[in-house]
Amino acid sequence: MVLPRLAAAALAGAGVANAVYSIATNADIKQTAADIAWDLLQYYHGNETGQTPGILPGPPPAGDYYWWEGGAMWGTLIDYWKLTGDDSYNDLIMQAMLWQVGPNKDYMPPNYTASLGNDDQGFWGMAAISAAENGFPNPPSDQPQWLALAQAVFNTMANPDRHDNTCGGGLRWQIPVVNNGYNYKNSIANGVFFNIGARLARYTGNTTYADWAEKTWSWVRGVGLMDDNYNIYDGGHVEYNCTDINKAQFSYNNAVYLLGAAHMYNYTNGSDVWRGRLEGLVNATINTFFPDNVAYEIACEEHMSCTTDMLSFKGYLHRWMAQATTIAPFIKEQVLTVLSTSTAAAVATCTGESNGRTCGFKWSTKTYDGSHGAGQQMNVLGAVSSLLIDTVPPPYTNNTGGTSKGDYNAGTHSDTFNSKPSPPTAGDKAGASILTILILVSAMGTFGWMSTGVSE
Repeated sequence: MVLPRLAAAALAGAGVANAVYSIATNADIKQTAADIAWDLLQYYHGNETGQTPGILPGPPPAGDYYWWEGGAMWGTLIDYWKLTGDDSYNDLIMQAMLWQVGPNKDYMPPNYTASLGNDDQGFWGMAAISAAENGFPNPPSDQPQWLALAQAVFNTMANPDRHDNTCGGGLRWQIPVVNNGYNYKNSIANGVFFNIGARLARYTGNTTYADWAEKTWSWVRGVGLMDDNYNIYDGGHVEYNCTDINKAQFSYNNAVYLLGAAHMYNYTNGSDVWRGRLEGLVNATINTFFPDNVAYEIACEEHMSCTTDMLSFKGYLHRWMAQATTIAPFIKEQVLTVLSTSTAAAVATCTGESNGRTCGFKWSTKTYDGSHGAGQQMNVLGAVSSLLIDTVPPPYTNNTGGTSKGDYNAGTHSDTFNSKPSPPTAGDKAGASILTILILVSAMGTFGWMSTGVSE
């Protein structure tokens, strides 16, 4: 296969002959991925007595991880199953994904309202649509189904209560009015909505989803969160009509739009419009986040000021770029060559020290950097397993092998946490003042909650 050959060459070129892991052959890749997946799940305790299924330890201060990152982990492991064929964790994945659906089966569990952003909910929705696209085993018939769950997430995000005319439209970061960050409209909240809409359009053939994807793309471009060169910026505040755009760039923003654009390219039968948009995103993403063809989180990596959330972004970057090549083959050579080199650097950061195997974060060093966590493991697992992308079929649709049952009306009667937008209050304005200070701080090298949507 092409990718293992490229990976082997990249590994040799990196000068890491004594690396703990090999990615020289398909068999090596599968074994390496299996080891990393096992190590990732050592951070998970939801299957233990007295623990909560589905979530990583948290949210802070109870543990390092917010609710959304559990959904991100299960999405990673669903892809791992599809790419490697290892079904060891399928029961665990099934239990976790169903436990967190919430009473309205829309991934809005009341226990996590205090940190529930559109993007947090959206990460669980993206895991659900991945399960449908990958042909992951369907839940029992008396449980919510993967496609219906993705549709429920989409429908709650499309609810008029989530949309208003501030900044000319677009989703706010947070869902409940009382949450810190409700007055912020950002790229990741709108990106996951765009991503799920584009994927539902391709999976179901329903134009409603495609129309929303087009509308969301147009708003993001129009408000300036994505510029003419396809750089994607963090967000802006409604008090300033989103003119105070925070120019921080994060790799998962580019990746979530890139995968959505690939689905729209495929859905539109290779339209010139979506081809151009996808090409622009691919070029911008590689130029910005892959110096020397190795993934690099430019907002925080140099000084290791990354939050726990940011420490997981490289995995989504690799996974979603690789997946895009299966439905937009014209980007394959460009993308997979870069991902191969980056993965070789990633596995070189993994160690087999006596206190346990672990993988680091600073891939460009090609050595273990002392950091460890679920995010770092997810990153390398996503990168390694994606080397097998050419060995599996493209994501399924209703017409090409998908078996998940949908519900077009799922989520339409869900509780929106009384999130109907209202004029900014004095408290909103005070919060905006604090957040403006944070923007200035971020310009000096730290980004705090401005990571968009995944930290509080």
